[in-house]
Amino acid sequence: MDLGKVLNIALVVVSVLLIGAVLLQQRGSGIGSMFGGGGGEVYRSKRGAEKFLFNMTVLLGVLLAAIAIALAILKS
Repeated sequence: MDLGKVLNIALVVVSVLLIGAVLLQQRGSGIGSMFGGGGGEVYRSKRGAEKFLFNMTVLLGVLLAAIAIALAILKS
């Protein structure tokens, strides 16, 4: 297998994992809070699984961007 095929497979795997990580995160108050309707909201720190999912989402996003850039450089 050449590097292009490996990067393409890695891109698909990372994108599926990123979609799963985003969908598993806890939802906010809904669309009403976007327009200022979120009265009584309390800011809190992330803990446990929520923090792990957040960090994993950031990591997978960076990894996805790096793989996409590597593929673009490789194909040009």
